Amino acid sequence: MSSTIEVAPAEQTATAAPWTFWTRQTLAVMRLEVGKNFLNRRASLLYLLAFLPVVLLALLAVFPPPAREWQSFNLLSVVYSVIYNGLILRTVIFFGCAWVFMNLFRGEVVDRSLHYYFLSPVRREVLVVGKYLSGLVATVTLFTATTVLTFLLLYLPRGGAETSVYLLEGQGLVHLLTYVGVTVLACIGYGAFFLLIGLMFRNPIIPALIIYGWEWISFLLPPLLKKVSVIHYLHSLVPVPVPESPFAILAEPTPAWASVPSLIVVTGAVLALAGWRIRRMEIRYGGD
Repeated sequence: MSSTIEVAPAEQTATAAPWTFWTRQTLAVMRLEVGKNFLNRRASLLYLLAFLPVVLLALLAVFPPPAREWQSFNLLSVVYSVIYNGLILRTVIFFGCAWVFMNLFRGEVVDRSLHYYFLSPVRREVLVVGKYLSGLVATVTLFTATTVLTFLLLYLPRGGAETSVYLLEGQGLVHLLTYVGVTVLACIGYGAFFLLIGLMFRNPIIPALIIYGWEWISFLLPPLLKKVSVIHYLHSLVPVPVPESPFAILAEPTPAWASVPSLIVVTGAVLALAGWRIRRMEIRYGGD
C-alpha cells in the first residue's frame, strides 16, 4: 500500500497542538481511501445500487403506469415519498452503506492489507475517522445524486411549465433539498453502525440482516422501541408523510430539532465505540 500519511518530527509534535496533527492525518487517510471506495472492484455493486432507482424512474417516465396517482400532478409528491422511503431509503441507501462501511476494515482484512495501516505511525482512532469520512464521501456523493435524479425524473416529464412553477415557486425545491438532507443523515447514521459491525464481527452479514429486519418492522413497534431505530428519525424528517400500513402502531414523529441532534450524537457514540474496539483489535489473517 502506498502511503502519504504525515509523520511529524519530534520537535514539531512538542510544540504543535496534537489535534492539528491528527486532523492532517485524518484527511490524509480519507484521501487515500476515497479513491479505493470509488474505483476498487467492490465499487461496482455500489454503482449498481445507486443507479437502479434512476433506471426505474427513467423507464416509468417513458412508460407511465395508468394509476391515478401517476396521472395527477398534485399526487406526485406522495408517489415520490413512497418511492424514496420504500426503495431508496430502506433498500438502496441501507445496503449501499452496509457494503461500503462494513468493507472499510473487513475488506482490508480479506485483502490482507490492514497491517500496513497498523504499522504506520497513525493513531487507530484517526484511522477510524479517516476511513469513515471516506465512506461518507462515496455514499453521500452517489446517493444524493440518486435522490436528485429520481426526483427530477418523476416531475420533468410532466410538463416544463407546471414543473417549473412547482420547483421554483412552490414547495418542490424545498422538498428536494429536504430529501437530500435525509439522504445525507442516513449515510451518516447507517455508516457509523456498519463500520462498527465490520470491526466487531468476522461475518458481518448476519448482524446487517438483523438490523435490516428491525428497520423494516419498525412500523409494528410500540412508540418507545421505534426510537431505537434509525428509520424512525429519518421518516420524521421527510417532507411528505409516508402512508402508514393499516397494521402500523402510530407514533408521533420526532421533530427535526430533536431528530438531527439525536442522530449526530448516536453517530459520535458509535464511532467512539469503534475507536475503542480498534485499539484492541488484533489481525489474524489465517482465520479469514
